[in-house]
Amino acid sequence: MAPGSISKVASPEPYHSPTMPPKVACAAPSAVDTTTLSPKAQKLIKEFENMPWFERKFGFKSPIVWFNVYVAVVGHILAFGGALIYGPQATWSTWIAYLVFYLFSGLGVTAGAHRYYCHRSYKARLPFQITLMLFNCISVQNDLLEWCRDHRVHHKYTETDADPHNANRGFFFAHMGWLMMKKNPQVLIKGNNVDISDLRRDPVVMFQRRHYLKLCFVFSVFLPILIPCVCWGESFAVAFFVLFLFRYVMTLHSTWFVNSAAHLWGEKRYDGSINPSDNRFVSFAAIGEGWHNYHHTFPYDYATSEWGPRINMTTMILDFMALLGLVYDRKQVSQDAITRVRKRLGDLSKTTGLVATS
Repeated sequence: MAPGSISKVASPEPYHSPTMPPKVACAAPSAVDTTTLSPKAQKLIKEFENMPWFERKFGFKSPIVWFNVYVAVVGHILAFGGALIYGPQATWSTWIAYLVFYLFSGLGVTAGAHRYYCHRSYKARLPFQITLMLFNCISVQNDLLEWCRDHRVHHKYTETDADPHNANRGFFFAHMGWLMMKKNPQVLIKGNNVDISDLRRDPVVMFQRRHYLKLCFVFSVFLPILIPCVCWGESFAVAFFVLFLFRYVMTLHSTWFVNSAAHLWGEKRYDGSINPSDNRFVSFAAIGEGWHNYHHTFPYDYATSEWGPRINMTTMILDFMALLGLVYDRKQVSQDAITRVRKRLGDLSKTTGLVATS
């Protein structure tokens, strides 16, 4: 396949399905045969069975990880409080650097973890693979192997108990609450059946996994603080609170909105039977990941949308990288296939005012 080329796909690939898989009910812990499960899954089931009485009394479905709750609360207070205090003191150079690190961090998730490493919706030369891996370290959202495993489980078992951030449990749970609770045992049980052998064979992925904490410290903490302090004399406090902590929290929320808002509100032009929806606000905040009804219907499309680079900075950058020869064999659903699926599952009467690029 020549550099810069786009591969038109007329039908879905084997492990993806354009329709929702059968709903997976979560069996009660006592009904699960624990002898075939990993020690981690067995321990998790016991924790569910032995949930503290006050957590059950208040209706929690999963044991709360209180340390994560404290970190989230304190982190948000420091991030937003620090931005209010030190944001007005920041120079224009610092705010420009904020946008650059926000973009790089986002690309590490969208172009990197999501579209390349998880869905393999395009191919990339080694220098770009390494760049995306390093950008992903800025985001600090788990290493690529774990992120992609959970995301493949999410696609295969969307809005079931096996979905790590099941939107049927409400906006807050899908947004960030799932990170404050123990995973439902079904997430681990079904996750063991999801193929991630390609990731385990990938030297870039495994290098990041071995050195993840060190890489995250350098690229997400040390450099965002060092660069403004050395290059234009910014104070340590401004660099720490604005360029590290506030930027980190904001990039987290932009990703979380894909799991929450884009699974609850928006248009369903492609498959009306699923929760994921096309949400322009989320697409803007998450640099292109908000066309979620399309993405869950056609998860192998590199653009995650039939609109190409429109409200989709990630696709714009991937197209530019294709011109440089760093990205190639971009997979895109043919317009004929999109129309057939919309006739069968979606709504042909709904329009966006955008022009398809397929």
